[in-house]
Amino acid sequence: MKTKFKKITLFLLVCVFGSSCQEKQKVEEISPSLILISKANVIDVRTGQIKTGQNIFIDSGKIKEINTLEIDDLSKYKTVIKAEGQFVIPGMTEMHAHIPQPPTSKERLEDVLFLYLANGVTTIRGMLGHPDHLELKKKVQDRTVLGPRIFTSSPSLNGNSVKTAEEAIEKVTAYQKEGYDFLKIHPGIQRSVFDQLVKTANEVGISFAGHVPVDVGIRHALESKFATIDHVDGFLEGLVPESENVDPTANGFFGYNFTPLADTSKIDELVQLSKDNKVWIVPTQSLFERWFAPANVDSLLAEPEMKYMPKSTLENWRRVKQQSMENSGFNVSQWEQFDAIRKTLIKKLQDNGHGILLGSDAPQLFNVPGFSIQHEMQGMAKAGMQPLEILQSATINPAIFFDMENIFGEIKEGAEADLILLAKNPLDDIKNYMEVSGIMTRGTWISRDDIEKRLKEIAESAAKN
Repeated sequence: MKTKFKKITLFLLVCVFGSSCQEKQKVEEISPSLILISKANVIDVRTGQIKTGQNIFIDSGKIKEINTLEIDDLSKYKTVIKAEGQFVIPGMTEMHAHIPQPPTSKERLEDVLFLYLANGVTTIRGMLGHPDHLELKKKVQDRTVLGPRIFTSSPSLNGNSVKTAEEAIEKVTAYQKEGYDFLKIHPGIQRSVFDQLVKTANEVGISFAGHVPVDVGIRHALESKFATIDHVDGFLEGLVPESENVDPTANGFFGYNFTPLADTSKIDELVQLSKDNKVWIVPTQSLFERWFAPANVDSLLAEPEMKYMPKSTLENWRRVKQQSMENSGFNVSQWEQFDAIRKTLIKKLQDNGHGILLGSDAPQLFNVPGFSIQHEMQGMAKAGMQPLEILQSATINPAIFFDMENIFGEIKEGAEADLILLAKNPLDDIKNYMEVSGIMTRGTWISRDDIEKRLKEIAESAAKN
């Protein structure tokens, strides 16, 4: 350790110039709160390089030092996590999460926060804000509630909540003053009202993200500089030639109804617009492979993670999926075309756009908080994203997005200690993200045993509701 080297130098000077080495020698003091992760393989999320034999020293919630020195006596450290042969990556960010709102109980809220943590999600961006979330954010920050770091949107801005320019000015100004991190845009906002919303947001200094209202359209949305466009919303509608003269409100589920009309040669233009205007994309691809997809309901409900959701929630998911599939004119052939266009968009937005951020829209249908990122990563891989790109979408990219590269998003000295210890290399196989040996959130270590114990309690509670 660097501090150790300073003390050794001081000791040598005393031995040379002092009267007695034995009298002057002092036992090096090691902070009782210091945590040592020893001999880990650390993945550099910028390059994909694996740095072997890394000792990570953590204290007061931060990474104090990383070195490869041989440590002869581990007993000097109160907390040692032996990580030889295992892999350390930064804690991941779920960029399209949903935080429970009242009347959800305090116990269920804390269960949901832990489900994120149990899967290595140490930061979440809540996409449907509520005044209680502002207080929850502070409690997590102060460590009075265990959970991932929280960024929260405002309450929904939609066609019903902002019908006039005056309402847009009033609500945008109020949400910025109340301390929300950004504005959540939902469908239905008229273009003139949207433009006033954007103007006011720029004036008061708050960003906006989410859906693309039909009356706004994808091109105007990109030029208006959304912070993120989620669900790849509006892009498929933007591929329909004007000559088709469609009713834009007849687009269906994220443009599904217009699938046969889509001109994929227009994709590059939209991708370039996203790059020019620095608009990040949160695909939530798992939503389109699980909810609006030919996935069998019973098979989804039989997945192991479903035991962490209340029975009432699972019953609602079954009902909503069945109704939405029956009432949408869904057919497998058109869905396959729809899915192929989405995957092409995701791949091109990754390669030539501004960038991709991981988000799964949990807990929407069949997306259990935390566990859903595994499905999202699989969707990204099927779209052609490489393992390192997927890891970056969950780590360094969100840190860049929030302008917090010195706080989280990679394993480096001075950063907050958000990290995941994995038994296997996640760059070899996406399924290795499930091989969690332990999680650290801002210096708090949660072992595999602790995770399993807490998950068992959550499952037992969910089974009663």
